Amino acid sequence: MKKFDVLNEIRENYLIAVVRGKGFEDTVKMIENIIEGGIKNIEITYTTPKASALIEHFATNSEACVGAGTVMSRETADEAIRRGAQYLVSPHFDKDIAALCNQNQIPYLPGCATATEIVEAMKSGVDVIKIFPGGVLGASFIKDIKGPIPHANLMPSGGVNKENMADWIDNGAFAIGIGSALAKGYDGSNPEVVKENTEAFVAAYQKAVKGEQP
Repeated sequence: MKKFDVLNEIRENYLIAVVRGKGFEDTVKMIENIIEGGIKNIEITYTTPKASALIEHFATNSEACVGAGTVMSRETADEAIRRGAQYLVSPHFDKDIAALCNQNQIPYLPGCATATEIVEAMKSGVDVIKIFPGGVLGASFIKDIKGPIPHANLMPSGGVNKENMADWIDNGAFAIGIGSALAKGYDGSNPEVVKENTEAFVAAYQKAVKGEQP
């Protein structure tokens, strides 16, 4: 049941922080402030230096659900899983990564941009699909896909901001990935800015689910 426990946690926490840091200590500060700010799903991307060490560092944090992002190969996927990643995210769909994740009962969230890619991913046992690039496809893409494929679980990554978050939610997003906006204004010496940005997104989410404007 491990896989489904993680999916339920992602769904319950709903917002996913996509973290791209400049170094180990820098990224630790960012993640700690994101967690304090109220986002518990943390995706540590493999474009971040020492990503594996960061995953291992936060894997035992009971407040966070830690995943690996920008997973481009089966080898990287295996490394991330061994370091404690609870879910894996890719900008593309890779059936070898999907197979490895299924064997380890780890959720795999691959990036897809067409109905064909989405169906192929679902055939490989993928439970949640990342809509990527979200800023190009737009929130209506989820509604369009769910018309013919109503059981597809879709999560945008990229293109989500406080102003359009309600559109993604209303169109049926399973969860929402938020990236560089969380680090806006952060220069390495002011991690409190990351916490403030995170709190603003959490507040926007709470307003959106209540049907209010941010």
